Amino acid sequence: MNPLTHEELFGLEQYARVRNEFRAKVLAHKKNRIVALGPNATLHFEDRLTMQYQIQEMLRLERIFEPELIQEELDVYNPLIPDGSNWKATLMLEFPDETERRARLAQLIGIEKAVWIQVADFARVTPIANEDLERETPGKTASVHFLRFELTPKMREAAKAGAMIRAGIDHPHYQAETTLPQATRDSLASDLAHGDSGGEQRM
Repeated sequence: MNPLTHEELFGLEQYARVRNEFRAKVLAHKKNRIVALGPNATLHFEDRLTMQYQIQEMLRLERIFEPELIQEELDVYNPLIPDGSNWKATLMLEFPDETERRARLAQLIGIEKAVWIQVADFARVTPIANEDLERETPGKTASVHFLRFELTPKMREAAKAGAMIRAGIDHPHYQAETTLPQATRDSLASDLAHGDSGGEQRM
């Protein structure tokens, strides 16, 4: 997918007029891109629309209108848009009780590398995590991680052709797996470009 540009963003005054309608559109879109993995972990799959919403909200919150500052926001969020060969997602770990949260985040170091996606019967794909910055300390992991799942051309072709997609976590202190519902599967398949499958072996 192409990165977002200045020209595609609403100005502050225009966004104030369309925000309610635009927000409703984005929230409806997001419903099909959120995958629960057990009781405390969710994957929020990102795309151009979800990233435009993030940028628009940041510009609104910070009252940013200078072109160079807008470009800084674009530079932060554009890398989270899938490019046709991958899926990009925010992993969120949620524990409402603060004491439990501290204890569990200490147990779950490395969880971002234990997340997996599987298309049909291809090999599971684990993510490249937190390319922007390190999100864990020796004592605990973060509650938010950014993940990139790179798919082979044959995986992409299978997903676009309607293959089942599963997701899960295989960590010593947290295990979960699920089959993506049809609407989510279809939404993620729309992120992918057709790939050249010539010469690649099925795994």
